[in-house]
Amino acid sequence: MNKKQTTHWFEYPIKVQPHHTDYAGVVWHGNYITWLEEARLEHLRYLGMEYTDLVALGCDLAVIELSLKYHKPIYLGMSALLKARLAAIGKVRLNGDYRLESLDGNELYLTAQVTLVPVDREKGKIKIMRRLPTLLQEVLEKLILFDEDIKEE
Repeated sequence: MNKKQTTHWFEYPIKVQPHHTDYAGVVWHGNYITWLEEARLEHLRYLGMEYTDLVALGCDLAVIELSLKYHKPIYLGMSALLKARLAAIGKVRLNGDYRLESLDGNELYLTAQVTLVPVDREKGKIKIMRRLPTLLQEVLEKLILFDEDIKEE
């Protein structure tokens, strides 16, 4: 698979619960990373692939790069929308972009970039695969075709 890009954003709703915050009611910074992971897994599910299907194939998607920029705090009781997309799909690298916004889109709380690579977990060794698993390639091709259909409308 040559390097490809998508523009469609998958939307994942967030509701800040007490266990997400510090004593001042501000979201603790580590929770943003958890939300990125949840959105990534839900995006895969939306595309027709359960993460457990990859694991059953002996594959995992490892984070090799992570960048977060905090624009504005989010507080206890607030709702927000985490937008996720695959910004670039390479031979083995998957680059994702994320935006955490207010429900009306007027406030930006966080932007993030995550780079994933597939790793082979067979025989207890972890090594980067030379290409994406076929099942994952098929799902990503659906995403690219879906994205192209949206552009044509």
